Amino acid sequence: MDEDAIADLFAAFGPVAVRRMFGGAGLYADGLMFALWAGEAFYLKADAALAEDLKGRGSVPFSYEAKGVVRTMGGYWSVPEAALDDADDLAALARRALFVAHAASEAKAKARPAGRASAKNSKPAGRASANKAKPTGGAPAKMPKPAGGAAGKTPAAKKKSAPAQD
Repeated sequence: MDEDAIADLFAAFGPVAVRRMFGGAGLYADGLMFALWAGEAFYLKADAALAEDLKGRGSVPFSYEAKGVVRTMGGYWSVPEAALDDADDLAALARRALFVAHAASEAKAKARPAGRASAKNSKPAGRASANKAKPTGGAPAKMPKPAGGAAGKTPAAKKKSAPAQD
């Protein structure tokens, strides 16, 4: 399915950005992926409540085969056939999926350690841009491994911890 056909299908929902990936496509609104298209089917991002509603309408979780093993992702559920023929129903389901995507994004942001910014909104901490001078001084970005082979013990620490011999 091409991007124009996807945009037409979700027109009642609103503008949708389509990004090709893994032979399918991710569908985005508000900068968040709320649905995917794979194997000639659409799947909506779902929490437990939406998944239960979709399951009751005959939907199945997204699954794929990797190295001969079928894997299921319960976070995405197929769009019910009836919704593909009813623009308002599809729009309502897409809004619910977008709500789930927002909630997941907020939960992820709250779980992030203090002082860390979102990966999509900032550069990784401790890395300088190629156009900027690297900071000098301070602790090294990566601590060297302790010498002496024993984790956490330097040669001096080994000598101190050895029993005294007479």
